Amino acid sequence: LKAVSVTHVRYEVGDDIGHLMAWASLLPILISAGFVSHFIFRRELLAMFFAAGLIMSEFCNEKIKEEVKQARPLTCELLEMCDSHGWPSSHSQYMSFFSTFISLSALFRWSFHGSLRRAMVVLLPWPFAVLTMYSRIYLGYHTVSQVFAGAGAGLVMGSLWYFVVYRLMVPLFPVIEETRIARAFYIKDSGHIQNVLKFEYENSRRARR
Repeated sequence: LKAVSVTHVRYEVGDDIGHLMAWASLLPILISAGFVSHFIFRRELLAMFFAAGLIMSEFCNEKIKEEVKQARPLTCELLEMCDSHGWPSSHSQYMSFFSTFISLSALFRWSFHGSLRRAMVVLLPWPFAVLTMYSRIYLGYHTVSQVFAGAGAGLVMGSLWYFVVYRLMVPLFPVIEETRIARAFYIKDSGHIQNVLKFEYENSRRARR
């Protein structure tokens, strides 16, 4: 028998830091669940293409691992995780891709009231990314080089996907909105609205009246 390893993270009994690191390792899973929830309730095209980029990044990660075939560290024998390759770290690549796309979008595309708020959003995802990367080393799932390789791959892929989405796909969003499937599932683009929360709030009150 083999366990599903997506949420299977082990740490030493009594190690409070290890317990924290174990939860940090689950951040990519929590983010993925957030994307699913976002699609169900929001149906935003930008978020859908963002999620598609993360899926593409994970697919590339698996292909690279199959080609390189670098083993995980010896500590993984205690964790029962030696049945998969370790270079590059998929958790590090995921979080680096996610943080890079968020930071570039906040820096160059999204509107904010004040530079402080912009700076906060630009920097916000990186402490979580670093925490997740460190957790993979601390818990013994990856070596330092495997984590750095994943972070580098995520940085490059996240930057490239940012360019693809904003330069090639965003101009097509009005066309995509008018397709039959987008209209059937209420898939939309709110990028042209400066303050979506205010817009929805005012329209909700107007509809009630």
